[in-house]
Amino acid sequence: MDETASREAFAPEAPAHIALIGNALPRRCGMATFTSDTCDALAARFPAMTVDLYAMDDGSGIAYPEHIATIDQNDPAAYRAAARKIAESGARAIWLQHEYGIFGGTAGELILNLLDRVNLPVLVTLHTVLEKPGPDERRVLEALARRASKLIVMAEKAREILRRVYGVADAQIAVIPHGVPDRPLVAPDSVKPRFGFEGRRVILTFGLIAPGKGIEVMIDAMPRIVAAHPETLYVVLGATHPNLVRREGEAYREKLHALAETLGVSDHVRFIDAFVDPDELLDYLQAADVYVTPYLNRDQITSGTLSYAVSVGKPVVATPYIHATEILDENHGVLVNFGDSAQMAAAIVRLLEDDAGRDALAERAYARGRTMLWSRLAERAAMILGEMEQRAPMRLGKAMTARASLLAPDLTAVLRMSDSTGMYQHGVFSVPDRHHGYCVDDNARALMLLGRIEDIDESQRDQWMTVYASFVQHSWNPDHGRFRNFMRFDRSWCEDFGSEDSHGRALWSLGVTARHAPIQKHADWAANLFDRTAHHALSLGAPRAQAFAMLGAAAMFDARRGHGASRAILETFGDQLLALLAESRRPDWPWFEAVLAYDNARLPEALLRAGIALGREDYRECGLQTLDWIAGQQIAPEGHFRAVGTDSFGRAFEPPMPFDQQPLEAQATIDACEAAFEASGDRRWVDEARRAYRWFLGENDLDMPLATRNDGGCFDGLMPTGINRNQGAESILALQLASCAISRLSKAATAVAEPVGAVA
Repeated sequence: MDETASREAFAPEAPAHIALIGNALPRRCGMATFTSDTCDALAARFPAMTVDLYAMDDGSGIAYPEHIATIDQNDPAAYRAAARKIAESGARAIWLQHEYGIFGGTAGELILNLLDRVNLPVLVTLHTVLEKPGPDERRVLEALARRASKLIVMAEKAREILRRVYGVADAQIAVIPHGVPDRPLVAPDSVKPRFGFEGRRVILTFGLIAPGKGIEVMIDAMPRIVAAHPETLYVVLGATHPNLVRREGEAYREKLHALAETLGVSDHVRFIDAFVDPDELLDYLQAADVYVTPYLNRDQITSGTLSYAVSVGKPVVATPYIHATEILDENHGVLVNFGDSAQMAAAIVRLLEDDAGRDALAERAYARGRTMLWSRLAERAAMILGEMEQRAPMRLGKAMTARASLLAPDLTAVLRMSDSTGMYQHGVFSVPDRHHGYCVDDNARALMLLGRIEDIDESQRDQWMTVYASFVQHSWNPDHGRFRNFMRFDRSWCEDFGSEDSHGRALWSLGVTARHAPIQKHADWAANLFDRTAHHALSLGAPRAQAFAMLGAAAMFDARRGHGASRAILETFGDQLLALLAESRRPDWPWFEAVLAYDNARLPEALLRAGIALGREDYRECGLQTLDWIAGQQIAPEGHFRAVGTDSFGRAFEPPMPFDQQPLEAQATIDACEAAFEASGDRRWVDEARRAYRWFLGENDLDMPLATRNDGGCFDGLMPTGINRNQGAESILALQLASCAISRLSKAATAVAEPVGAVA
């Protein structure tokens, strides 16, 4: 009640335009009915609101009305196209109806491709919340929770599971019961003649027929019920589930018929094989004396048929699945044990023999149903949508111009620098320099890029992730417990083990791949190699190597909650960074070292990621404070980003020199700002990241772009005399990873970058 009262005090207006995504009629399933009813309820309650309905298409050949847009559920490109359509439509928010099985990809992960491509607040209704999810189900739901401004569930138990199992904050969750239509409470006998039920005591079950609904249990109960009340008729209303029909035809329905025949109750069990429209369903419900839901699955959190039965005042006998225990509590229905036909029969017989008690139960159920009307669901959801819109960060006035100025991630230059072995280190101008061969540093970065980049062909992603993963895998030297770094063009190694930094970067790439790889086999591979190599990282002594390992560990910890090796890395090196800062800092130098060097922002980023992963406020605060300082050191007097120049290296307690500036520094700053925004919600970090990103595009000391728009390339740096026009792997990858990061950050902030200068 407090949450509702708070929202009413805030009094947001319903958005003028939303996109509603789910299934839709004429598809025959509960989700289709729910989404279509939701759309109708919004239209009735808010006639000025534009609701664009997007229906998932399962390829069964359903012809949808013109006003319904469809998304091929198994086509990644269709999700991207829908995202573009939504972005261009003028919609102010997205309301997603989520159920496992209606979206394509592993555990329905393709829907994330759509959500990650729009800069709009997202409301998600979760129709299933698994208490014991598999790794893929957990990954997808956690991603939805990160993307959503608010999650709606239909039962308090679902709220509790989200908090306990998935770590979702209570403030992010709203409980809104399943919507129901507005029908009067009528005597069943007044409706029975329509269906030829005169003189019968009618027990009804409705829904798509499939194992798990417990219909066998109810049929087993019929001999006892018929013995007490020979006029009883059990009506099983509903078509067989389409997925079941595709697998085995009508074998299950035939099995139920045979069971009724064997028990001698075939004259008392009537199967109505039809998918009825909502109005006809309500007529059937009103004609029933008792409604039964003998489901076998305790974890069922939502049952639309149960909600509908309660809405028309039906006395309900149900098994104690989650939704039933909540909606029928406080004597609003009768609960019996799972699979107990004798108890089911006894409960129904008692109801049939007690007319006054049955009528009183019907009145209590009907009163509860009045609190669940579709109009009320529409009002509460519209209030949440309006609150999300009003509280979203304001867009910049020139947002569309700024979007055109951003560079979409582009693999052209990356692939130009790659062969079947991996990515070359250096380029002479834009041509790969085979003389210097390859290194694990760049292949680790390339692996991370392929795992995070969007809008690429998945077969291309698979091909190149495999190449870069193979390089990282081959670089591991178990005899020394370290990764090698440099490889000659002839594929011979230059060393038995590489630098500490290269070891840290390799581990970093494994953690990120385990956490973010869109293709599960790559995530599994990375997690396996991470587990085999992580403990060796604890011997690293260089602060940046430790930071790289921490970034990998934070990603791995996010992928596998409670991951022991990751926790050890985060805590060990996190504490060491705090100690390093305490030793080196001065009043005007709150930094980890007496000197500035390369990849400076990675140190605070590592603490921020560790703080987020472990809930360590000391890490988070230290990360924010030190990032604030280093960000200030990288602002030129004119206000643009100025990367710490290589001339600065080794100068104790001295401000940074302006040259040479390298792309690595801008990318590290953007990544650190992304972590800071996630840790604090402070939009200042969005602005700082954009400042650093515009460095690539020409807002720098030389007013010259380093990025080459036509092929995704990037020059190697700014020198006092001009641009270093070579294009090596480190620079190209820095641009591409920065473009991915700034895209994610812009979406997270529901805003885009400001216009910047021209690009070469």
